[in-house]
Amino acid sequence: MRGEVRIIGGEFRGRKLKIPEILHLRPTPDRVRETLFNWIAPVLPGAHCLDAFTGSGVLGFEAISRGAAHVVMVDESLTVVKLIQEELELFNIKNAEIYQASLPRQLKKPEKLFDIVFLDPPFQTDLLKSMSIYLEENGFLSPHALIYLEAKTMLTEKDIPANWEIIRSKKAGQVAYHLARRLV
Repeated sequence: MRGEVRIIGGEFRGRKLKIPEILHLRPTPDRVRETLFNWIAPVLPGAHCLDAFTGSGVLGFEAISRGAAHVVMVDESLTVVKLIQEELELFNIKNAEIYQASLPRQLKKPEKLFDIVFLDPPFQTDLLKSMSIYLEENGFLSPHALIYLEAKTMLTEKDIPANWEIIRSKKAGQVAYHLARRLV
């Protein structure tokens, strides 16, 4: 293990998650998470969420901790999936699931469309754009879904589907992060 990351709000505030030893895995920093969850606080309770490229799982656990109805976590690494499954059991969380998949093409259709999506792929890939397009073109999103996008550089409207608008953007250290809203 590479260390731990702390949940910063809600029911599980202060609890820690293990960070697996995976190349290019970088958990979203505390101050970025605090800003993100302040942005989405009005719509998070009762929301159905997707934590794609879950890594440490901290975004998904933070969402559950703060009142999300259900969170689907997906990662390509079997090590990550097994660790997150153990932590879901340890925290006695019943309204979240994780499975292994190569994204975007192996993403399973959810029972209920996603209201909030967390997209934080490895920076050295082009998966942010392809995953965004896949979610939009294949009917995974609720009509007014919010999409969190984390990247190495600031994004513009040309980096996201045409019917998404960036409503918030910030940069913290090496991380540029954005909140987009789907327009119907």
